[in-house]
Amino acid sequence: MSMESFLKKIFEGKAKNDSLVHAQFQKFSRGEFRDKAVILYSHSKDKFSIATTYEYANEFVRVMAEKLGNNKTNITGVLVSTRDLKAELKYKDIKQFAGVKQYILDGEMSGKEILDLLDKFPTSFFALSMKLGTATELKIKPKAPISGKPSTKASDEQKPKADFCKLVTNDYSLVRKFVFDSEINESVKKAEIKHIFNVMDIEVPRGETDPAKMREMAVRKGNIIRQIKIDSRDIKKEAVFEA
Repeated sequence: MSMESFLKKIFEGKAKNDSLVHAQFQKFSRGEFRDKAVILYSHSKDKFSIATTYEYANEFVRVMAEKLGNNKTNITGVLVSTRDLKAELKYKDIKQFAGVKQYILDGEMSGKEILDLLDKFPTSFFALSMKLGTATELKIKPKAPISGKPSTKASDEQKPKADFCKLVTNDYSLVRKFVFDSEINESVKKAEIKHIFNVMDIEVPRGETDPAKMREMAVRKGNIIRQIKIDSRDIKKEAVFEA
């Protein structure tokens, strides 16, 4: 099955018991988180551009790897993990701070090799850039993302910029994995999408005493408000989630 965005799964009711959706919410506490998973979409001639915040990084890499298949392309960037992956990767260097390792990658990989890593280490952060021919290019900032905190009046003044990831392509099917709304079609030139994540409850597994496993296995419940701006139109959608 080809990759679908975690938000597409939530809004289409397909997210329950999905490990990749669960991984997206693992670090969230209770609270309201504004301006999450922001997308700036634009369409000019035969090119589509999606600029986003960090939440989509692994999904972009997965989409590119699926399209690449058994073919190879040059990969640059970092794989961020708390795990020791030295035996699993061909890396150029390692940076480490506070137990978090950044494996610096620069070399050829096939789509299958990338998918194997994504499947094996779903909680690692894949900040990888690559090109597929001349028509599709993904750029992701080679660094670890900063985890969000619940929204306050002070933090609301510093809204995140949608410049962590950027996909430029002539393949509209790639775009639809992230911009899946019926209101946005090929005739729309520009759109902005952002979300409010409301984590209302955290259900901790019974009988588990290991704090690390409790955090990893805990289920977050709440709702997500999807805010879409197309020209002068404002559209709001809401979905409940359990992940």
